[in-house]
Amino acid sequence: MYAIVDIETTGGYAASNDITEIAIVLHDGDKVIRRFESLVKPAMAIPYYIQSLTGISPDMVADAPRFEELAETVYDLLKDQVFIAHNVNFDYSFIKHHLSAAGFELETQKLCTVRLSRKVFPGLPSYSLGNLCRHFGISNEHRHRAGGDADATVQLFEHLLQNDAAPHIAQFIKKKSAEQSLPPHLPKTVIDKLPYTPGVYYFHDQKGKVIYVGKAKNIKYRVRSHFTHNGTGKQRQEFLRNIHDISFEPTGTELMAFILENVEIRRLWPEFNRSQKKFTPAFGLYRYEDRNGYIRLCIEKQKKHLQPLYTFNLLIEGHRLMRKMMEAYHLCPKLCFVQTDNAACVGVEGHACLGACEQKETPDQYNARVEDAIAYLEQLLPSFAVVGEGNNTGEQSCILIEKGRFYGMGYLPGDAGVADLDALKDHLTRYPENDYIRGLVYQYVDRYPQKKVSFPA
Repeated sequence: MYAIVDIETTGGYAASNDITEIAIVLHDGDKVIRRFESLVKPAMAIPYYIQSLTGISPDMVADAPRFEELAETVYDLLKDQVFIAHNVNFDYSFIKHHLSAAGFELETQKLCTVRLSRKVFPGLPSYSLGNLCRHFGISNEHRHRAGGDADATVQLFEHLLQNDAAPHIAQFIKKKSAEQSLPPHLPKTVIDKLPYTPGVYYFHDQKGKVIYVGKAKNIKYRVRSHFTHNGTGKQRQEFLRNIHDISFEPTGTELMAFILENVEIRRLWPEFNRSQKKFTPAFGLYRYEDRNGYIRLCIEKQKKHLQPLYTFNLLIEGHRLMRKMMEAYHLCPKLCFVQTDNAACVGVEGHACLGACEQKETPDQYNARVEDAIAYLEQLLPSFAVVGEGNNTGEQSCILIEKGRFYGMGYLPGDAGVADLDALKDHLTRYPENDYIRGLVYQYVDRYPQKKVSFPA
């Protein structure tokens, strides 16, 4: 038994909007056996543009029952039926959400007439209900009203049945079939072509614009997971509604997928990516000259209009590097802000500081060592490659860190060595560098030191 459903609402997502009209038509596969239709009084105002679209005004629903008054009837009509709608996840999300709020948990199979129409009549220019009705000569005198659209969907469903839709319906409503959870405009063939490999995937809208970038250890599994639940929030509903195609870029390793995702989010700035867009390193190593002429080094939170000598995600990482510079070049703990109290300089007491803080050496003498320490910074920063599996047999992947900064990544022949840094670069693609990517690589080699190939300073 099928329940063909249409609703009108105050907005496009269930979590913050109400139903203003509902129609349910029960169909046994041959004919209509029962019909239910009712206006619904929403708990919120109906936006003017919705009134213009549907013709449902506040006066029309003033004396209508609230949804909770209809909930038991609606639940009884829908339970144990195959829930059918044009763009089924929209109607289903609203009704499931509002039934749940009224104390009824709806769990039923779903069938989308958008997706079914694509299967039975592939290649049509549009699969909107209005365009399908015009194409097949289906009359709908009450467009954008629940009863009119439900009746039109009934006629469309019957037309599909007459054109050998039954095998597709059987496939769609299988318990393990994931097709009904897919976005309405995304062909299943796109999912079928996705690989079971690490990589980056791109969701495209109707015009081909990338609206979301994601990374995965297994592209097919990860993409499928996006569609396993039908959330009721605005972002979730808009996200699903706008996905028309998926492309992908396989990578040899999951680490490369993480890196490429970050690069692509910053390059494309997709609408539905929230994280990583505003990522900035937390701390920077800065230099400035004090009023006595001594060059001071300090580690502070990133400053928008100052260029740091180097950046760090973690404060401890910066302090570790600073201490190495201080030890190697006898820099003063007070002038480097490592010691911030008013006590005597611990560097002077331990003979590590030569007395710049007490002006026992001139600014020129001290500053020369600071400049040498800054040059030494380049030597402290390591150069190394991370070698892993490639995309193809007989190939290896490579990620290069040069002097502490991410250089790029790419693929090498399986028998190619990585000892020559300059020769290695010929095989790699250069990418923008940032602390997020650098942090990913450093964390990875801490966990898997056997994957690291170091180069001499």
